[in-house]
Amino acid sequence: MAAKGFQTGDWVIYRLQKVSASPGPRAQDVVPAAHGEQYSYLVDKYWVVDRVLPDGQLQLRTRRGKTHVVAPDDRRLRRPRLWEKWLLASRFRAVEEGDGESPA
Repeated sequence: MAAKGFQTGDWVIYRLQKVSASPGPRAQDVVPAAHGEQYSYLVDKYWVVDRVLPDGQLQLRTRRGKTHVVAPDDRRLRRPRLWEKWLLASRFRAVEEGDGESPA
């Protein structure tokens, strides 16, 4: 049974929270730290459902072959909109093809 309708091979967008001294161009909701040395921000990651685990959790695969386990009802996880599937298809295909470096 698929968790919340997710199946192996589905494309998903996961909004990952990051912290660094210099956010990249895709950073969203950038917030400076109290002393201004670091920034907290969100970045959309384009991943593929690798498999649905027996407990209903989703194992997601990244472009570089890493995996992350998340709950299907995680607020940061969503399906791509129709226009995102069309516009960002190359990002999802890169994950499917394993178009990156192998995990260390």
